[in-house]
Amino acid sequence: MKRTPLVCLLMATFCATAVFADNIVTVYSADGLHDGNDSWYKNQFEAFTQQTGIKVQYVESGSGAIVERLVKERTNPQADVLITVPPFIQRAAKTQLLAEFMPDAAASIANSNRYYTPLVNNYLTFIYNAKMLKSPPENWSSLLDSRFKNKLQYSTPGQAGDGTAVMLQVFHSFNGKDAGFDYLGKLQANNVGPSASTGKLTALVNKGELYVANGDLQMNLSQMARNPNVQIFWPQDANGERSALVLPYVVGLVNNGPETENGKKLINFLLDKPSQNRVSELSWGMPVRSDITPEDKQYRTAVKTLDGVKTWQPNWDDVETSLSNDISRWQKVTDGE
Repeated sequence: MKRTPLVCLLMATFCATAVFADNIVTVYSADGLHDGNDSWYKNQFEAFTQQTGIKVQYVESGSGAIVERLVKERTNPQADVLITVPPFIQRAAKTQLLAEFMPDAAASIANSNRYYTPLVNNYLTFIYNAKMLKSPPENWSSLLDSRFKNKLQYSTPGQAGDGTAVMLQVFHSFNGKDAGFDYLGKLQANNVGPSASTGKLTALVNKGELYVANGDLQMNLSQMARNPNVQIFWPQDANGERSALVLPYVVGLVNNGPETENGKKLINFLLDKPSQNRVSELSWGMPVRSDITPEDKQYRTAVKTLDGVKTWQPNWDDVETSLSNDISRWQKVTDGE
């Protein structure tokens, strides 16, 4: 058959498109690991492209919002890799948004399963303005003081992973949901209002518009150089214990993604030893592999910051199951009902 110029042009376009598609992997991620000029994401995505020729297309949103985007695209998935935090990664697995995939490093990573694997360890924190306050609030009761009226804010549970973590931490610190919701109802008198983004609260604390807010260790440590008035703290419970919820970034392979094999390659790359060894150096995160211990200053600082703080984590599947009811109850409590 004789090929007309138009046919040749269409074939060339199709081939170019196919080649281009084969060299792309799309990542949907919660925010935090892309902060800064030479973040871990930026550095490792560039190294991955250099090694494999596969370009990384990156899309960022809130921890819950990024999963909701996948839900809307269920019939026509646009992403290959999902990175978010609990309990949203559990929700993605439960609603069949994730494919079964066990990375090569899974045996060296605690809490890995056939649908998702921890990628970077992280912890709930609280921050305060050290210029406005001589010392951090000592305990949970301190945050109810009238001096914090309209000077305290935490991100919204159900929308932000860190905000959901605050609610869970309160349950833990008050030994149950009833007492926890009672406290959150009282705290609302000082709370500025809802915030879908945890990261934006840091600048407000640094400027003194807020005295206290929530955050997470990786994000706050990376932001403190640009926000010199910000310091990290954890309030004590009634027994004098300071505790922090473990809130890791978790990675999963998107079900029926356009470039599944490229997604698998990227996940394995981010979990291999060279990549994990640099997560603290570049983004203040903590590696998840049990067979490595970074030697950089940032890692030592993060470990020292957690000194005297008891880390804990709930059964995330249970949290995901009850989350909708807990969010509804939180809304009623904070609305004064």
